[in-house]
Amino acid sequence: MQLAMIGLGRMGGNMVKRLAQHGHELLVYDQSAEARKAAAGKGVTATNHLSEIAGQLAPRRVIWIMLPAGAAVDETIAQLLPKLSRGDIIIDGGNSNYRDSLRRAQTVTAHGVDFIDAGVSGGVWGLDAGYCLMVGGSSTAVQFCEPLFKSLAAPDGYAHVGPAGAGHYVKMVHNGIEYGMLQAYAEGYEILHASQDFKLELGKIAKLWNHGSVVRSWLNELAERALARDGDLAGIRGYVEDSGEGRWTVEEAMRLSVPAPVITMSLLARFRSRQTESFGAKLIAALRREFGGHAVRTS
Repeated sequence: MQLAMIGLGRMGGNMVKRLAQHGHELLVYDQSAEARKAAAGKGVTATNHLSEIAGQLAPRRVIWIMLPAGAAVDETIAQLLPKLSRGDIIIDGGNSNYRDSLRRAQTVTAHGVDFIDAGVSGGVWGLDAGYCLMVGGSSTAVQFCEPLFKSLAAPDGYAHVGPAGAGHYVKMVHNGIEYGMLQAYAEGYEILHASQDFKLELGKIAKLWNHGSVVRSWLNELAERALARDGDLAGIRGYVEDSGEGRWTVEEAMRLSVPAPVITMSLLARFRSRQTESFGAKLIAALRREFGGHAVRTS
C-alpha cells in the first residue's frame, strides 16, 4: 500500500522502517535533510518539499503525520488540504489533544477528506515488537488503511475504538495510567534503594519480580535492564518531562468529576522533579521553625 509519512523522529522513523519491511511503498518528508537522507532506501523515497507530496501519490492518497502536538500539525494540514482530493485520508499519529483532533476532523471532512487519529504506543521497541494502535475515524477510512495498521501493530495490537477523536482520547487515558504506573515503580524502588537495614541489589530484585510476581510487567522488565546497568542510576538526573497526555487526563477527570488521585499525584511529582529547590518546601521549614522552634538547614 502507498503512504506518505511526514515526520521522521524516533517514532516516525521506526514506523517507516517497519512499514517498508512489510512491503508498503513510502514517500517520506521531514524538515531535516539528514533525516530524509537516512530514511531513504528500499521501498522508501524522500521528498524535499511538503508541497510535492500530494502530486507524488496516487489517489486515494494516505498521508500520515507524526509531528509534535500543536501548531505543527495544524500548519501541516493547512498546507496539505488545498492539494488533496475528495476521499483522500489524513492520519494524525502524534500525541495530539483529542479536542484538537475533533476540531481537525471537522475542518478536514469539510474539504471531503477523511481524518483518522491514531494513538500509537510502543516507543522505540515498536520497530521490532510492533506497536499498539488506538484508532479513531470513520469505518470506511479505517478499513481502507487497515493494511497499514496491521503491519505496524503487534499481534492483537490494533483496534478501531470509535469515531474521529476517540483514538487520541483512548491514548490520552493510556498515558495517564502510564504516569501512575511509573510513579508506583519509582517509589517502590526508591524505598528499596534507601533501606538502612539492607544493601539490596535492585537489578536482581527487578529480575525476580518479573517471574511470577503480581507486579511483573514490561515496564518492570525495562527497570530490570536499567538497574542491571547501574543500580544507583548515578549517571541520570531525576528530571522528568511530561508530554501533555497526563495533564489532559487529569483535566478530563476533573471535568467528569472522576476521582483520579494516583494519576494526579504522579503528574505533580513530575513537576517537583524539575525543581532544583522548592520554595514551598522552604516555606514549610520556615513555618515549622516559627511555630515549633524546629531547626532548619541552611544552604
